[in-house]
Amino acid sequence: MERIRNFSIIAHIDHGKSTLADRLIQQVGLIDERQFHDQLLDTMDIEQERGITIKSQTCSLPFSNDQGEQFELNLIDTPGHVDFSYEVSRALASCEGVLLLVDAAQGVEAQTLANLYAAMEHDLEIIPVINKIDLPAADVERVKEEIEIELGLDSDQALQCSAKEGIGIREVFEAITKRLPPPAGEAANPLSALIFDANYDSFRGTVVSCRVFEGSVKTGDTIRFLSNGATYKVEEVGVFRLKLERRSRLSAGEVGYIIAGIKTVSDTRVGDTITLDSNPCDEALPGFKEAKSMVFSSIYPIASDDYPGLVEAMEKYELNDAAFHYQKDSSAALGQGFRCGFLGLLHLEIVQERLEREFNQSIIMTAPSVEYRFVLKNGDKVTVDNPLYYPEPTEIETALEPYVRTTIIIPERYMGAVMKLCTERRGINSRFNYPTPGRIEIHFDMPLAEIVYDFYDRLKTVTQGYGSFDYEYLDHRESDLVKVDILVNHEPVDALSLIVHRDNARPRGLHICERLKDEIPRQMFKIIIQGAIGGSIIARSTINPFRKDVTAKCYGGDITRKRKLLEKQKKGKERMKMVGAVQIPQKAFVSILKTESE
Repeated sequence: MERIRNFSIIAHIDHGKSTLADRLIQQVGLIDERQFHDQLLDTMDIEQERGITIKSQTCSLPFSNDQGEQFELNLIDTPGHVDFSYEVSRALASCEGVLLLVDAAQGVEAQTLANLYAAMEHDLEIIPVINKIDLPAADVERVKEEIEIELGLDSDQALQCSAKEGIGIREVFEAITKRLPPPAGEAANPLSALIFDANYDSFRGTVVSCRVFEGSVKTGDTIRFLSNGATYKVEEVGVFRLKLERRSRLSAGEVGYIIAGIKTVSDTRVGDTITLDSNPCDEALPGFKEAKSMVFSSIYPIASDDYPGLVEAMEKYELNDAAFHYQKDSSAALGQGFRCGFLGLLHLEIVQERLEREFNQSIIMTAPSVEYRFVLKNGDKVTVDNPLYYPEPTEIETALEPYVRTTIIIPERYMGAVMKLCTERRGINSRFNYPTPGRIEIHFDMPLAEIVYDFYDRLKTVTQGYGSFDYEYLDHRESDLVKVDILVNHEPVDALSLIVHRDNARPRGLHICERLKDEIPRQMFKIIIQGAIGGSIIARSTINPFRKDVTAKCYGGDITRKRKLLEKQKKGKERMKMVGAVQIPQKAFVSILKTESE
């Protein structure tokens, strides 16, 4: 165990975590030049395309130092985006230390701070690493100053490297072996291992990723999950070396995988403890805090007979994404589906894409909403994350919506534009500090509903990509909320209704009406699209009908003949409108989520 090191790479988004992981893997010769490609640990197509990490991945690196001692370094690469911070917290529970990466040009940003605090909570050894020193805009001295002032770490201990050019990689390895502690634990004790991830293999059942804290496990052992008492016989154990590599046993301090023919997906819970059935441990390991969903949306299959397939896909997907929660739901417009909770809008987008790609599901998603609370006049308290369950307006005493504290770090020149953006989004209690000359850190208390919609995109636009953003939940505060219903030909469409602040009701209602007008095909009768609060209409647009030329066969003659035909056509259209049901295409539901610019 003296020769094992478990470490993680954490940083703000785009500071070079995956590139550094690539260099570390290349340095120890796990892969040859011919098979190498960028972002080796990002195994999903969607990660390669977007250039972001979504799942934290593990890789075991064999390394021999200058004295010829052999080490086994277990690297866990983590995502940087705020929506996947839950992945980071799970990776940190399996480590003894972290490399905290800071971009030599950008400096310390919002997620750098958030990840540093997460590492401190787990009591980990922290090695600061200044990356991208080869950039023309790199300012190492300024970044050292930021590490001292903002992070409170010793900047003399900071390593300097360029992951892209491969500069300083050997020094990073040496620092990991010298400065990070080896894992604690005894191989002779009863087995206790923490599940930090899992995925489903259609041939072998569930593949469980775990960190062994005490004891050891080998092929043929019977293991037990402590949360539900399910027992399984181990078929294979091993470590992650880009591919799964079989071993005879996993001992205390190691990170690896266990395959035990687990067919029931629900048995495997992230954060659960694995022990031996014959010699169980005394108590469960402390798991993870439940991820708190911030954004809610409903998922429905496009064709109602695809529902059983969607049920199965959701079960398998939840196994691989512990921050995703769902429950059954139904809608008059869209049939059977699920109400789902996400950590943010990017998380929602990724879930949608992964369900479509990996599980071949064709789905519709409704407009995202957040969790509101209502106090009724009879004293009852209700929580509403779906506009369908909005209480009767006459019964509501007070309405509360969730507020978050935002941390925005920007270059000073963008201060005016960012202040304007935040106050437009009902931001209050602004506080400032100047961590280093030329950079400003702004804190606002803002309603979560305003951030969910398109705040991050707008922030990136007004700061030309330099703004960094992080938020944490504060509390629920009183607010003037209304429910906006969307009516198509006087029929409400439940999947389109939304809860908004009264000031935003008309702009959002108009936006949806205009979008639907573009998406719903024209009919032989007039289609009226309206946004309404209760009985009062606040927005409207009209799709005009096709007009068949019924007077084409009248040549000359008396005008009354033409009028008679036109009157007859008018009556026919009235009757058609009475029975005409309007089909709303799937892309109409999607288009409502997009902003004006898109």
